[in-house]
Amino acid sequence: MGRLSVSTTYTETEVPALPSAPVQTRSERPTSVDVNDFDAVTGREVQWKYTPVGELTELTEGALNGASYDFTVVNTGGIRTSWVGRDHKLVGSAGLPEDRASANAWTHFERALLIELSSETSFEATLTRASLGTAARGAHTIVSVAPNTHATLVLENRGDALLTENVEIVVGDGANLTLVSVQDWSDASKHVAAHFAKVGRDAKLKHVVVSLGGKIVRLNPSARLAGPGADTELLGVYFADAGQHLEHQVYVFHEAANGKSRVTYKGALQGEAAHTVWIGDVLIGPDAVGTDSYEQNRNLVLTEGTRADSVPNLEIETGDIAGAGHASATGRFDDEQLFYLQSRGITEDEARRLVVRGFLVEIIQQIGVASLEERLNAAIEQELAGGAR
Repeated sequence: MGRLSVSTTYTETEVPALPSAPVQTRSERPTSVDVNDFDAVTGREVQWKYTPVGELTELTEGALNGASYDFTVVNTGGIRTSWVGRDHKLVGSAGLPEDRASANAWTHFERALLIELSSETSFEATLTRASLGTAARGAHTIVSVAPNTHATLVLENRGDALLTENVEIVVGDGANLTLVSVQDWSDASKHVAAHFAKVGRDAKLKHVVVSLGGKIVRLNPSARLAGPGADTELLGVYFADAGQHLEHQVYVFHEAANGKSRVTYKGALQGEAAHTVWIGDVLIGPDAVGTDSYEQNRNLVLTEGTRADSVPNLEIETGDIAGAGHASATGRFDDEQLFYLQSRGITEDEARRLVVRGFLVEIIQQIGVASLEERLNAAIEQELAGGAR
């Protein structure tokens, strides 16, 4: 199909030069670990056309601090963290950059943070970054899940950040991982991230994105169902306030047979110039017989002056699948719902809060970490209280 192929063992000089012909399909996007293989970002590129690229120049064009940083871990066992070199065998094993910001992070990181999960019993762990600072930074993280391990990992982001990064997630055969990425940055922070997941035979990945804080958050998860029977849920919840840009570009590649994927992202918007972007790409490859796939995005507009872009895409390269589909909807409050609640003595503001909570709780309650779910519900309450009319 013309897609560049790079083995997991490589040197940066061996990565093929990028073609100049326009890309016609999601699967043909070229990849490279060298930022110089990508042209400067103009905003006219298909993967950047909804993004305020002028505010991300430091991350796409400039040199980055790729040094190690401080983090904290709270866990019940089964997790080990270490800093590893660029030549580690897992670097590049889950995916490679498809855009200049991702490649810039790859070019500049000095060591990768390796998170190894291995246990005979199910466990939860939380890794928090809260002191990255305001200087432009590039980072690389690898999450390696041993075969047959069952684990929940929360990656929590707080404080100030000007960050572009790559996160590789390798889920071993028979493993079951829930990974939750929480963006609770300060109001001025800018965060661009690419998450690459490789899901093995009969393995399951639940990947949850929660984007609440930050001036600009652009987090793009991709999942490759590489082993037969792989199962992936990609979930997302976001709440954009005035002047905030929250963007998620999701890609699911069904490479092997009998895989299952579900993508559900839901968001709310309030305030002047609040902007959300969701793009969902699903590719069912020629060998992915028996695939069962569905993706959807729902947006709830709370005030005037907001904008929600939602673009689902589906490519099927085999005629033998169990099912595939996609859906997208953006709308305002249902007046009948508000009338029903108000007719029972509930004020309009409280009725609106109830509707929004009910809309977003579908995603939050699937996280499976009670303390985090409670905190996120409280954060949404705070968002709604701040925007109440």
